[in-house]
Amino acid sequence: MPLSLDGNSLTIAETCAVARARTADVSLAPAARAAMERSRAVVDRLAAGDDPIYAVNTGVGLLAGVRIPREQLDQLQRNVVRSHAAGVGEPLAREVVRAMMLIRANVLAKGFSGIRPLIADRLCEMLGCGVTPVVPSQGSVGASGDLAPLAHMALVLIGEGEAEFEGAVIEGGEALRRAGIEPVELHPKEGISLINGTQAMLAVGCLELEAAETLANTADVVAALTLDAQRGTPRAFDARIHQARPQAGQLASAARLVRFFEGSQIRESHRGCGRVQDAYSLRAIPQVHGAVLDALAEARRVFAIEVNSATDNPLVFDDEILSGGNFHGESLALQLDFLAIALAALAGISERRIDRLVNPALNEGLPAFLAGHPGLESGLMMVQVTAASLVAEIRVLANPASTGSITTSGNKEDFVSMGMTSAVKLQRVTRDARYVLAIEALCAARALDLLAPLKTSPALERVRERIRAVSPPLAADRPLYRDLAALESLIADGGLQLA
Repeated sequence: MPLSLDGNSLTIAETCAVARARTADVSLAPAARAAMERSRAVVDRLAAGDDPIYAVNTGVGLLAGVRIPREQLDQLQRNVVRSHAAGVGEPLAREVVRAMMLIRANVLAKGFSGIRPLIADRLCEMLGCGVTPVVPSQGSVGASGDLAPLAHMALVLIGEGEAEFEGAVIEGGEALRRAGIEPVELHPKEGISLINGTQAMLAVGCLELEAAETLANTADVVAALTLDAQRGTPRAFDARIHQARPQAGQLASAARLVRFFEGSQIRESHRGCGRVQDAYSLRAIPQVHGAVLDALAEARRVFAIEVNSATDNPLVFDDEILSGGNFHGESLALQLDFLAIALAALAGISERRIDRLVNPALNEGLPAFLAGHPGLESGLMMVQVTAASLVAEIRVLANPASTGSITTSGNKEDFVSMGMTSAVKLQRVTRDARYVLAIEALCAARALDLLAPLKTSPALERVRERIRAVSPPLAADRPLYRDLAALESLIADGGLQLA
């Protein structure tokens, strides 16, 4: 569907949809175009005067005290883009760069940046034609925004740098030429307006948030499979318990778990057993998963504000230009770090449930490591080892980056957010957590197989069928890496969620 950018109503869902598409019909709303033209007129008027205006007729950062002659103002903007394109490391994924471009165009559409509508138009054209700048993932400290990533994006706008187009990485100018897009000549303030902002870390954040929400919903389903396979009790999910501590996520998780167990033959088969209560990894699922849901909800609130926020510097208001610090990424960095911590909890409790499924000291009535012939076969012994390895890595990556400010720019930028570091490591955390849940799904489905002819609930049986569609029953020891890859992909696509 066509998307009209007005700077105020872009959603996270729209951002992710455009990011994942090869092309997109995106344009500026008429009201946004008018607002941009008004602020541009202010920049043109003040740039022609004698008063110093940061990054318009002065240097940037510690060099803000250096005045730039009027005849060199355009050159200043080109130099700002070129000098800040100093990123290194693996390029950001195509979808991340597309999300970054879209959010940047939307921020410009607010009309506070003093930039011509033409600049935002070009970003929209690049999204429409599938021209994606090559943007290194490292080099941002997240405090004059994501300077290096955005500069690599802006390089392609002026016909430089590198871009991916039609499956090949080529020179930025050549990519524009093949797509039929004219490079832009930057005028006063336009270079700094392109590179100041939080759009790189926010782009990662939006995409990883959606992935984390899918993970959290899937975790309830997979945990329910495990609980039934362990012949645990859903009594701990009684609504009265959770209404006595009415945390929103906890209430939602408990209510889902109760629904998932409706009609389970396995549950009915042991209703009169003497077990009083289950281990924490089973009994406290709503309390842990619910806390994760609450963390995701707060991240969504912050990200939803940020996609429609003016985050460059300086900003144009009425007839003046004001310098401030909206580019600082602290609000995002904290949420990105918290997301990693939340997913560490989700993966950690999942690994403990995996151990309870395969460990002969804990899995009560099931064969050691869920093997058909323990000893001759190792069964699922090693997938728990893999889960433990993943959780160990997640714990390292979940250490916050936002607490590690390092002064930059000659002590002018003396407290920075490190938000892009938080974002990049979150990507690995999300992937690792998804694999841990894939391992739990594999083990839970195997345990349920061993409880036949008893069946779990109709809803959970549907989930088991989806697992079996990509991972056949374990008849004997076999390499399991393909099963895990298939299950990880199935989870990423939302294939193990229930309403």
